[in-house]
Amino acid sequence: MPRLQPKLRFNFLTRRGLSWATVILLFSVFSPAAGLAGGETSTNTVATLLSDATNHLGLWIWDAKTTDKQTCRLWKSFAIPLGTSVSHATLRITVDNGYRLFLDGREIGRGSDWRTITEYDVTWLLSPGRHILAVEGFNDRLEAGLIFGLEIQLLDQRTMDIVSDNTWRIVPGTQRDWTAKKSAPPDWPNATVVGVMHQHPWENWPFGISTEPPLRPILVHFWQTGWFQLTLVTVCTLAVLFCLWLMTQLTAQSKAQGFLQIERARIARDIHDDLGARLTHLVLLGEVAQSELPADSETRAQFNEICEKARDLSHALDEVVWAVNSRRDTLRDFATYVCKYAQFFLNSAPIRCRLDVEPEIPATPFDLPIRRNLFLAVKEALNNAAKHSEASEVFLRIYRHNQKLTVVVEDNGRGFDPAQADAARNGMTNMTQRMGEIGGFFTVVSQPGSGCRVEFTVPLNHSPYPTWFARRRRLHVEVDGTPPGAVVPSPDSANS
Repeated sequence: MPRLQPKLRFNFLTRRGLSWATVILLFSVFSPAAGLAGGETSTNTVATLLSDATNHLGLWIWDAKTTDKQTCRLWKSFAIPLGTSVSHATLRITVDNGYRLFLDGREIGRGSDWRTITEYDVTWLLSPGRHILAVEGFNDRLEAGLIFGLEIQLLDQRTMDIVSDNTWRIVPGTQRDWTAKKSAPPDWPNATVVGVMHQHPWENWPFGISTEPPLRPILVHFWQTGWFQLTLVTVCTLAVLFCLWLMTQLTAQSKAQGFLQIERARIARDIHDDLGARLTHLVLLGEVAQSELPADSETRAQFNEICEKARDLSHALDEVVWAVNSRRDTLRDFATYVCKYAQFFLNSAPIRCRLDVEPEIPATPFDLPIRRNLFLAVKEALNNAAKHSEASEVFLRIYRHNQKLTVVVEDNGRGFDPAQADAARNGMTNMTQRMGEIGGFFTVVSQPGSGCRVEFTVPLNHSPYPTWFARRRRLHVEVDGTPPGAVVPSPDSANS
């Protein structure tokens, strides 16, 4: 136990084997003020020190039987009256040959020189109530003993003296946690008085006094308390259990997702191989039957219409296969498919399709609900441009920005006034609903004679559960008065 260097008084002489009488003689002879006055002063000083050191000590006590290499445990309890406080408390102790000193289960000191009395200032360690003194003494050889004294001064001017006597108890060597035990069992014998102060074999005693610094209570921080550590262990245990549960859920979800991907691929393959082949066979049969009829036959015209409907159904089936196929759940495949669809769709109309796509779009995952709803919304915008815009060019732009994907369908047609637009006729309701389902939004900027621009924006890391940011964003938009997916007029049309 680390401690400060004790303060020794006259120990440098007495440790050389000189008696106190010899020390007094030397001081009287070699003092600068040698004479009667000097001798009397030295004698009085030493006598005062000896008296202060031994006045409050008790008797030499030990076990009933003394042996060499013996360890003796001594125990004593005392109580400080309630309703008062300790003004000052000094503890003095020595053991022939060494000791460990405990107060209320805390080790407060050690000693190995029985010829020196050690003083401890325990004022800060004592409070009203019961306290426990415990000493583990060790005898090397020959005589053994403990002498002890605790002087307690209370604020109400009362004084308490706890000294070594036969009321102390001897603790058996097999007893555990004895230093903080509140009461002594009946089988603990009383200590035996083995000597009196200044009598044989301790007549030339003490040889010195050692004073220790004042002892302070151990500061216990809140994180060192039992309740905090128990709470921390409980929280950590719950966190570990939650992590294990979450890992189990994620593993089960991952397996289910893998099975789902396999099933989606199988369904897409079956639709393509079975229904697609049947539709192709139906178209071929219709064309064969149509070729066998006269050119002006009404039945031939009906077969021709049936073939066209079957081809349209085959194209729609291809879209379903693309949407269901799990191998198409990438951003790159989405951009490729949308561009091919736009070119194919506008090829039958006198409208030129221009593509402006971000180069080298990565093949990052693009979930089915997002790409399906976004594709259907873009398809609706292309259909509106082909039917109502009377445009000669349609621009399809696809690019990423701030973890979002933006798809723009823009034409150079006749445009319209968004304030007077029929949302049901132009599919605005469907596009608003589709964008809302995937956490995205779209805007329409148009004015008569200046074409129309429809812009779709969806998050690339969309979660099926609304996040705090998404809720704040929707709240902000609603406060501004423009809900997601609303038609936004151009500045010119707003000013007109």
